[in-house]
Formats: sequence, C-alpha cells, structure tokens
Amino acid sequence: MHSLGIAKVIKFVPNTKVLDVGTGGGFPGIPLAILFPDSSFHLVDSIGKKIKVVNEVTNSLGLKNVTAEHERAEKINDKYHFIVSRAVTEFPVFYAWVRNKFLKDQLNTLSNGILYLKGGDLKEEFGKFYTKCDFYELKKYFSEEFFETKKVVYLSL
Repeated sequence: MHSLGIAKVIKFVPNTKVLDVGTGGGFPGIPLAILFPDSSFHLVDSIGKKIKVVNEVTNSLGLKNVTAEHERAEKINDKYHFIVSRAVTEFPVFYAWVRNKFLKDQLNTLSNGILYLKGGDLKEEFGKFYTKCDFYELKKYFSEEFFETKKVVYLSL
C-alpha cells in the first residue's frame, strides 16, 4: 500500500515513462505498473539479487510494461517523465543522481519530476529543496498507523 501512495498524488496517463531508483524487491515500481498498465516502468537497483527477484515477479505476473536492470542510477542514460523511489538515500544525494534524466514533453497533470516516498520530519534532510517540494501526507488517504508520518514528496523539474 505504501507504494500506491504515489497513485493518490498522480494518475499516470498512457505512455508515461517512469524510472524506479533503488527498487529493491520491486517497490514502488511493480504495484504502480499493475495499476498503470499503459505506462512503462524501468526498475533499477545496484544489487543484482534484487533485480533477479523483480524479474521473477514481473514474469510471474505477466507484466509487459516493466523492465528491470542491475545498474546504479547514475549510469542510466535514458530520460523519463517521472522518477520514483522509496527513500533510498538522503534527498540531495538522490537528486544529484537523477537531475539530468527528465524528458521535456509533459503528459500528466503534474509536471515531470520526482515522486519520493519518505517518512518523518524532512525539513533538515531536504535542506534547500524543502521549499521547492510539495509534501502529500499519506495519513490523509490511509488510516493505518504506519502512514502517520509517511509522505509522497513531489519535486517538479
């Protein structure tokens, strides 16, 4: 459900290209790919074993809109409308990894950018980015205690 918090913020239109950085076992990419079958999802992780799991899951589910790659985000050369992640590192570091990976064409109601799942008090971590981001409180959408401090952070690029 945490991964689907992104779907509370945006409904990806067909042909949206999404990069999931540090996907681990496929989150948030796989749940989003199921929900948005007409968009394409590129899931990357620097740990090969995790990508093997992602490939097994996507094959088992028959997902045709997912590609998975054992690679570091910094080495990805393609461009995307959105980049998603579940708090793989501090936001300024994450931003440095992905800042040049955005398409210019706009398809969705939100401008192309980053959708970052994160919890806790984020003001210090986000530093100079804090005032540039929109913070969507997931407790608005989910009643479980887990979501009390969880947010989708959106940075338009």
